[in-house]
Amino acid sequence: MKAYIEQNRERFFEELFSLLRIPSISAKPEYKPDMYRCARRLTELLVAAGADKAAVYETKGNPVVYGVKTVPGAAKTVLVYGHYDVQPPEPLEKWRTDPFQPVLAKDPATGEEAIYARGANDDKGQLFMHLKAFEFLLKKGLLRHNVKFIFEGEEEVGSPSLAAWAEEHKDLLKADIILVSDTTMISEKVPSINCGMRGLSYLEVTVTGPNKDLHSGHYGGAVANPINTLCAMIASLHDADGRVTVPGFYDDVVELSAEDRAMLARAPFDMDEYKAFLDINEVKGEKGYTTLERVGIRPCLDVCGIWGGYTGKGAKTVLPSTAHAKISMRLVPNQTSAKITELFEKHFRAICPPYAKVDVQPCEGGNGFLIPITSDGYKAAAKAMAEVYGIEPVPSRGGGSIAVLADLQRILGIDPLLMGFGLERDTIHSPNESYLLRQLFAGMESIALFYQYY
Repeated sequence: MKAYIEQNRERFFEELFSLLRIPSISAKPEYKPDMYRCARRLTELLVAAGADKAAVYETKGNPVVYGVKTVPGAAKTVLVYGHYDVQPPEPLEKWRTDPFQPVLAKDPATGEEAIYARGANDDKGQLFMHLKAFEFLLKKGLLRHNVKFIFEGEEEVGSPSLAAWAEEHKDLLKADIILVSDTTMISEKVPSINCGMRGLSYLEVTVTGPNKDLHSGHYGGAVANPINTLCAMIASLHDADGRVTVPGFYDDVVELSAEDRAMLARAPFDMDEYKAFLDINEVKGEKGYTTLERVGIRPCLDVCGIWGGYTGKGAKTVLPSTAHAKISMRLVPNQTSAKITELFEKHFRAICPPYAKVDVQPCEGGNGFLIPITSDGYKAAAKAMAEVYGIEPVPSRGGGSIAVLADLQRILGIDPLLMGFGLERDTIHSPNESYLLRQLFAGMESIALFYQYY
């Protein structure tokens, strides 16, 4: 495929950039027209790549793009999942370039060429690899499987509509495996294949004190400050060993065997490099587990945002009426989002002191999943990546969540396979998101080989 990439390099950039220029931000309702514009562009690219048909399907939220290629006498059917929505680009002042005007530029640290834009990696760039691998196989007469594509526009907001749509279109989505590229490899030195991902429970909490904002001189020291109260409640959610204190939080967590932990430990990890990359002096997490285990096989609880009172310039001596926080809990397989959400809400209400009131609102959630490394799909992916990278990939567990994959696994009765090619240096969800060209092209090659070995 290397020669095909080189021959079509400029066209590939033009096509990918046409997607990256569309601000398909699912979190903001004002970008709804752009969601449709991006979906329509994807159908054009699918048909141009050789799909028999591609169409935009309505859901209760943003549209789904579906495409299919039927191969006479096909051995199996591969369902490719991806998402075309992106995170909001803010803070804009931290971008070196316009987030929706993609550019090719050299990585400031390594000098390697990369594409800089919102969605360059997550997930338009990785989604695009599948289109081009499919196109190559078809053009060269090497495609021997049916291929179906499903691209959603709500992954970045928890995929609230896709599960219901998939239930209604189960026959349309019948396949043998779900192929996904929306994850990050554990190292630039050694490729990896995600065998599982964590689930998610995401909530917003509000603590209310007095019925209005109060003068901090007239009432300070006499009336409880909701921000102080919220901070104290949040601080109590972890013990001295870094364990979550919500009763029942760990009840369904399965402890990995020593053998499984040893297998995961094969992944290369340089603590000094890790700390230098993040500009931190020390790591912190649950006692008794390594850093890679903490972000893969263990659940966690984090505050993702906290606010209240006056935060503008200058002074405003006010004791606020309310304080708010957004709380994310990453869950491991066997934990369920619904149960953890219920346990958290019960506990958070229980620890609220009598001088405050609390409200808990679930925002989004989903369950994690695991796949066996003995499956035909995993073996084909491992063989393909070993051929491209020259080294056997290691199995890993993703710390993030693609909540809808557990739903699709349940609805369709097939396992997802995560062949992700992103790297930590790509800073997805942050300013200056990028995607190295060598990873973009290695992904295309690996995916094309997967089809031949599967």
